[in-house]
Amino acid sequence: MTPLERRSSISLALIFALRMLGLFLVLPVFALEARKYPGGDDPALVGLAMGVYGLTQAVLQLPLGIASDRFGRKRVIVLGLLVFAGGSLLAALADSLTGLLVGRALQGAGAVSAAVTALLADQTRDAVRTKAMALVGGSIGLMFAVALVLAPALAARVGLPGLFGLTCALALAGIAVVVWWVPAEPAQHADAPRGRLADVWRHPDLLRLNLGVFVLHTVQLAMWVAVPALLVQAGLAKSAHWQVYLPAVVLSFGAMGGLFALERAGRLRAALLGAIALVLLVQLGLGLLAASGAAPTLWVLGPLMFLFFCGFNALEATQPSLVSRMAPAALRGAALGSYNTLQSLGLFAGGALGGALAKWTGPTGLFAATAVLCAAWLVLTWPLRPVGRGGTGGH
Repeated sequence: MTPLERRSSISLALIFALRMLGLFLVLPVFALEARKYPGGDDPALVGLAMGVYGLTQAVLQLPLGIASDRFGRKRVIVLGLLVFAGGSLLAALADSLTGLLVGRALQGAGAVSAAVTALLADQTRDAVRTKAMALVGGSIGLMFAVALVLAPALAARVGLPGLFGLTCALALAGIAVVVWWVPAEPAQHADAPRGRLADVWRHPDLLRLNLGVFVLHTVQLAMWVAVPALLVQAGLAKSAHWQVYLPAVVLSFGAMGGLFALERAGRLRAALLGAIALVLLVQLGLGLLAASGAAPTLWVLGPLMFLFFCGFNALEATQPSLVSRMAPAALRGAALGSYNTLQSLGLFAGGALGGALAKWTGPTGLFAATAVLCAAWLVLTWPLRPVGRGGTGGH
């Protein structure tokens, strides 16, 4: 990477990290803390308040991605972070579950993922794009693990209002990074020829990648409905689950070197398919573990979590990198907006699917379903045409 590419990658990954840390800090304790609010005795309303963020984010990812193509990436990012900060403040001041629901919905309206990844694509060459995207994906995985460590202790000290207040502060810090650290964006939005959004939706490989990120995040959230219970069965208290997650996430970063080597060798498609197969293997392993009836052990669950994060981090790097290469430059924000819309819908679908399957079929049926989804994803992605460093496909 050039110094400018390093600065762009690190600063934009930091924006993702600050935003996602705020979100992840709330998730491990939300269901328990929300019960203390008026209306918190309604599990359906608690679930809606927790998941409505994903719905509003899914609705607005594409419009804000298109807006970043036309009006500039940094303007849209700052606006989105302001909306996210406002939603966080509203949730911090809420005195009822309905207030929490409105605040969470407003948080989701600050959907800046497409604009941030589009700006990262604008400011990096194809040859280092996957490495840049890996910094973003890695920051998300690391913030997830850090939040699992910090959330219970912080919630005990400051409660849910304090966590939302901290989320607001993190969003404002993200705005400061955009204004003072992120390099100036290329001046290409005003005079760039406008493509047609239909070109994004008709592109077969972009469709494969969009459906792929939907499946990835459906599987990710669905499996987390059952994985904590398996860890408890293995003798690990809920407050200590980070002792499995954090090492698995950190060690998985070391495996990213193999991904970059495959990219330099022009074998990014092979890396993508291999990562999907790895996630499939983990689902099969968890399913067999759940079906065996024997008590799981940390010596099995730990390596499975490591393998999952290896595959997850590789996919979080390769898929948006490929989307940015395949999409026409004038539609990069729209293409990444579509991609992030499917990602958000996957999170929502994963929560709903995981909860329903855990209730009606138990963990065995849940992991069987996620394995089938991964197998279908692998078959769907197999015809993907290789994309060269110059962004051309079909070779």
